[in-house]
Amino acid sequence: MFLATVKIMAIAVTVFSISLLFYIGSSGSILTVNAQSDLPTTKHRDLIIDLGNNITTNAKLLYPSVGQGPYPGVLLIHGYGPTDMNGTRDYIRIDNETGSKIYPTVRTYFQIAEYLSDRGFSVLLYDKRGVGENHTVSDINAYGNITFNDLKQDAEKALEVLIQQPEVDANKVTLIGHSEGTMIVPRVAIDNPQKVDSIVLMGAAAQNLHEIIYYQLVTRPTLYVQDALDHNHDGLLSAREASEDPLFNLLVGNITLFLTQDSTSANGTVPQQQQLDPNFNTNNDTFISINEEIKPRLIAEFESYPGLATTEKCDWSCPILFKSHQHLTPNLDIIGKVPSDTSILILNGENDSQTFPQQAFLLQQRLTELNHPDHTLKTYPDLGHLFYPSNKWLTSTGPIQENVLQDLFDWLSDPAREFTKVDFISSSHS
Repeated sequence: MFLATVKIMAIAVTVFSISLLFYIGSSGSILTVNAQSDLPTTKHRDLIIDLGNNITTNAKLLYPSVGQGPYPGVLLIHGYGPTDMNGTRDYIRIDNETGSKIYPTVRTYFQIAEYLSDRGFSVLLYDKRGVGENHTVSDINAYGNITFNDLKQDAEKALEVLIQQPEVDANKVTLIGHSEGTMIVPRVAIDNPQKVDSIVLMGAAAQNLHEIIYYQLVTRPTLYVQDALDHNHDGLLSAREASEDPLFNLLVGNITLFLTQDSTSANGTVPQQQQLDPNFNTNNDTFISINEEIKPRLIAEFESYPGLATTEKCDWSCPILFKSHQHLTPNLDIIGKVPSDTSILILNGENDSQTFPQQAFLLQQRLTELNHPDHTLKTYPDLGHLFYPSNKWLTSTGPIQENVLQDLFDWLSDPAREFTKVDFISSSHS
């Protein structure tokens, strides 16, 4: 009798990774049974890359579940700081019951790799040397002594591992770099012209790291203060308004602690008013001068940046790496040396506050000047450094937007480059 009631209709619904079948019987009752889990669309293989000098790093190859390949290969090269292979933006947790890892929703590089491997590519991810999970430095000697040249050589060794995999077509290999990775990718392509077919720069850098960080720590907050808080356009703002503005405090950190001090009432218990610290109050008034008081304080903060200051601490920006960046030829002068038969795609959020979009425009202009035959720049309104909706002052964290991933796939899949028909395109016009 139970079996007779389930012949009328079966509706399959997929919720996350669980498929359920809802059977509607003749009596109208709904019976639910577990069905087959979603079919896996990718496979992966864990690898170890020998970086030399007794240093190894973890890597993972993702490739389609169906077929033998070989598939077009992609190598993802990460940005600045202790970045793992997945580009994890939050902390990995452990399930107390199963002991399994629970990954955060935002894993920038894994998202790219999964999207492309779902659609017919083999993608290699690898941890930066000395880096472990949860933004930790697992080998302080490897990470603390890293130079830019080490990063480039590590990428070249990862490239060699990629093309040796049986699932990879060694004649169709793309390098994708994000942020600092956009400085590494062109150099690898120049030195390995027979191995690299195309390159993609996401959140591209034209200047050296020193100039970019100066923009982030000095120029950007100064521009914000001028645009948002200098209402009279006289170069002044009140200390109290600055201290009460959330974005101001996020951009400049604890600068108000340096610029202000509280005076107290006669009994010494109640703050009477907020006054400027005389060490920084060069005008001896109740207002802060943007150029004479705020900007010098920001420059002082920049000069104490871990990569510039003499410090033994090395958990994010290490002096050896930062100083090696200072001696680099700017990417703007490197990009024109990429072989003419290497295709170039540049993607940038128009609200990128870390590698601001003017960097991408400069690279595009240089390639146009040199008549590079196959280069495309695409920008995205309202998207930030992680290709997630952001304001132009701060990077918001979230998954890469679907249209960015689709554009990347379309470009990689279209050798004729009918994807755009033009060298420059903004998504607002596409």
